[in-house]
Amino acid sequence: MSEVDVRGFRAESLDHRNQRNQRLFQLMFGLMTVVLIVPVVIIISLLVVRGGPALSWEFFTAYPAANMTAGGIFPALVGTLWLVAVALAVSLPLGVAAAIYLSEYAPDNLLTRLINLAIINLAGVPSIVHALFGLGAFVLFFEFGTSILAASLTLAIMTLPVVIVSTRETLQAVPQSFRVACWSLGATRWQTIRKVVLPNSLSGILTGIILEVSRTVGETAPIMFTGAVFFLPFLPQGVMDQTMAMSLHLYNVATQVTGVPESLPYGVALSLIGMVILLNSVSIAFRIHLRRIKKW
Repeated sequence: MSEVDVRGFRAESLDHRNQRNQRLFQLMFGLMTVVLIVPVVIIISLLVVRGGPALSWEFFTAYPAANMTAGGIFPALVGTLWLVAVALAVSLPLGVAAAIYLSEYAPDNLLTRLINLAIINLAGVPSIVHALFGLGAFVLFFEFGTSILAASLTLAIMTLPVVIVSTRETLQAVPQSFRVACWSLGATRWQTIRKVVLPNSLSGILTGIILEVSRTVGETAPIMFTGAVFFLPFLPQGVMDQTMAMSLHLYNVATQVTGVPESLPYGVALSLIGMVILLNSVSIAFRIHLRRIKKW
């Protein structure tokens, strides 16, 4: 940069110092980004190298065999999809409804502040505590037994704060002028929310779904006590059945089963990560589409 800019003013020492500080912060943030990305690349590369030989069409479509030391992961894949689908079906309507109430209806008073504090605290509860809650509430008290329903309800309670917070922030990001314009035309509060606020918040709601799916797929403790089992020779037929799950299957073949080929646990881990990436990619693609058609 020349000492004299296009307007004829001479660059001062303050300008040089600001530019130097800007380059310093750019370098610092760039290094921080590299520090975050490099471990992820190393982990995925390690899984690909060590788990790649285990992957095949039979690996994804076969049942475990030879005391879990051979075969595939098909029932674990199907069981994980069951758990994610039922957990989403429960937590998404409840989370969006709670976010709508807190953002659009609830007054700013002591009660709502306590509710917000409870949501934040719930998000920080360890998963093993949720597992014990699910065991006591859904398995024993409601007598659902160890089933997909009990495990999915536990996962839904655990991920509910994520959906509420992400949805509420998205609702609050919709300009207030949109609401005022609707009200001035005679629309009710609910009509405004349903026709204007929610359609402009779908991309943010999908962000909450992405975060929920990522956490739901990877959790082990909550499903271990409530519905997932070591092995099943058949696929679940309904929500009251037990099921295998990818995260628990990975734990079992990595720590509980002897004589497992070295590539098998890495193959299961690579498949689990691939499943998360695939489910998230679908949601991200839909979110990008919604953002493109958004008019503000």
